[in-house]
Amino acid sequence: MNAATLSFPQPLIRGPALRRALIAGARRVIAQREMLNKINVFPVPDGDTGSNLAFTLGGVLTGALSRRGQGAGDLLRRVGEDAVDGARGNSGAILAQFLTGVAEAAGDARALEAATLARAVRAGATSARQALSDPKEGTILSVISAFADGLEPAADGDLATWFRRALERSRKALAATPTQLAVLARAGVVDAGAQGFVDLLEGIHDFIASGAVDASGVAEELPGDLEAAEAHGELADADPEHRWCSECLLVGEGLDRAGLRAAVGELGASCVVIAGSSSRLRLHAHVAEPSQLFDVAGRFGRVEGAKADDMHAQARTAAGAAGVAVITDSAADLPADEMRRLNVHMVPARVNFGDQDYLDKVGLSTAEFYRKLRTELVLPRTSQPPPGDFRRQFEFLLSHHRELVYVGLSRAVSGTLQSAETAAQRGHPDRTHVFDTGNASAGEGLLVMRAAEMAADGAGSAQILAELARLKPLTLTWALARDISHAVRGGRIPAWARGPVEWLGLTPIAKVKPSGRLGVVGGLFGKDRVPERYAAYVARRVPAGTRLRLLVGHCDAAEDGQRLLDALRERLAPEASWLVETGSAIGAHAGPGALVVSVQPVD
Repeated sequence: MNAATLSFPQPLIRGPALRRALIAGARRVIAQREMLNKINVFPVPDGDTGSNLAFTLGGVLTGALSRRGQGAGDLLRRVGEDAVDGARGNSGAILAQFLTGVAEAAGDARALEAATLARAVRAGATSARQALSDPKEGTILSVISAFADGLEPAADGDLATWFRRALERSRKALAATPTQLAVLARAGVVDAGAQGFVDLLEGIHDFIASGAVDASGVAEELPGDLEAAEAHGELADADPEHRWCSECLLVGEGLDRAGLRAAVGELGASCVVIAGSSSRLRLHAHVAEPSQLFDVAGRFGRVEGAKADDMHAQARTAAGAAGVAVITDSAADLPADEMRRLNVHMVPARVNFGDQDYLDKVGLSTAEFYRKLRTELVLPRTSQPPPGDFRRQFEFLLSHHRELVYVGLSRAVSGTLQSAETAAQRGHPDRTHVFDTGNASAGEGLLVMRAAEMAADGAGSAQILAELARLKPLTLTWALARDISHAVRGGRIPAWARGPVEWLGLTPIAKVKPSGRLGVVGGLFGKDRVPERYAAYVARRVPAGTRLRLLVGHCDAAEDGQRLLDALRERLAPEASWLVETGSAIGAHAGPGALVVSVQPVD
């Protein structure tokens, strides 16, 4: 099918041509994603609107738009469903609801007349506006409404002219967005989500005009992009009470959209978007605690695909000048203040208690993890993040940095590193570098901190990777388990060992070996002064006179952790030292009361 299907004398819009037009539009947006990230200052300057729209439309490209031979109505329905399932960010969720509204109004027709499509677009515009708890003019909503207004005059048999007229209305609405939102005027940019929607229309228009799908779709950057990027620094404190851009998919029958909106409103969330149908809803909101949002959502349907992005970290990234971004996974334990200072990004693993899945350290805080560990009848299970979680963050970081280095959990104990490698290969393998720390917890955290320090000082990826390779065998990690019952229940220690260990009063000590696995290397007899004797054990195994820094991690045992840190400071006189609460990577297997020590030489 070629462009003639969309022009006189054929007045009907058929599925094959509609599919190719949408492919052209989606590719245009994806090609423009980095520019869209640069001009993203509203509702918060987190610099990810382009990436979010690209992921939303990428799911449509690989889903509904990858299948041929569909009628127009069926195609639009599948496009809407895929957009809801894959929606990312505020603008992505709004676009998904627009597409869903168009599909619902279009019905199951094999072909659409221009007047029918115009009514469907109007319904989509209304649906998109209703998806927001606080709709704003000067955003993607204004441009969608302008597009709907432009389509309402009759096509007069010439669909190309009809569409071009609506596109012109949309361009004018886009140009007006800085007059409607002061934050855009200050930054000297148009709204990023609105620009993304116009890019979608531009791609469709190019197809109508030429009948060809433009695979590149690259246009010149808008004037003022550099100024827009610099403006992020001034706007980085936006929405300070709602740090987490959180979203999930709700699946069920007869989903109560109004009830969900009211419940989310009680949390005091901002930028709330609820998009989808009665069986699949995409929930997007900016909140202080993602876990509260996901708990509320779970009362209305089955929660899938939960994610939460730290907008403060994203804003720092958008404002920063570092050439190399550093990212890790939630198995790494490092101080929160250092993560913020060094702008380290993190991809959360999944933690499962029975039927409920959580995002490690984001949807489920470490303190709440240990509360559940002590009270739940089922053992927690941890699983690596899927490649899509890595790819989404990699895309965002590479839109603001020349390269990135992922400093990850030991390949020997998890598939997390493999997920990151898969994401890197599917994205920008020449700019994405994956490093296996052969470590976990505090040891992984020390290596992450060193990489981030070097990046902040302007080091390139080759220098960072070389330094990590040098430090990898020198970064030592020990773990002490006060209660081995969790390790026995989880199969890490054979059941027969529990009796002798408890009868002897033995507290086992494990060490991360060169293979990247933890192995028992010793133990302490008796239960008195365990933190102090553990410190002595570690100190004897650190080369005398070594200048070092150390991290102590505790599994819901802050008092013992502080005693251990104090004893190590006295014996080793580290140049820097920290106490952190150890996450689920260790806690799920070692249980509450476990203590971790990691040391690293300082040149």
